[in-house]
Amino acid sequence: MSELVREMPFAERLGIAVESATRDEVRGGLDWAEDLCTAGGVLHGGALVTLADSLGALCAFLNLPADASTATIESKTNFFRAVRSGRVSGRARPLHVGRSSIVVQTELADDEGRPVAVVIQTQAVLR
Repeated sequence: MSELVREMPFAERLGIAVESATRDEVRGGLDWAEDLCTAGGVLHGGALVTLADSLGALCAFLNLPADASTATIESKTNFFRAVRSGRVSGRARPLHVGRSSIVVQTELADDEGRPVAVVIQTQAVLR
C-alpha cells in the first residue's frame, strides 16, 4: 500500500500509512509525533484533516471511471477529542458515487476506538 501514499507526497511526508484500499473502503493511519502537534502536545487538526483528506481522496480515486481524475471541492470536519499519544486510524467510505461528484465520509478514531473526528468531503469527477 505504500505505493499509493507515494502518489501523495505531502501525506507520505507526514507519515500517513494506507493499510487497505478498495472501492468500498480505504483504511489507514497516522502516528502521533511531537513535530505534528500544536500547543500542549495535541496532534494538530491540520494533520488530522490531512489524514482524512488523503484517505478520502484515495477512496474517491478508486471509484473514478477510467478516463477521469478527482479534486476535493468541499470538506467539512467535526472534531470530537484531542489526540496526545498513540495512533489515529481512519476509515473512508463512499456515501455517493455520481457522474460529476463523489462524496466520501472518513471517520478517525484513537487507539481506544473513540471517535476523534468525522470528515465529509466532496470530490469533483474531472474528465
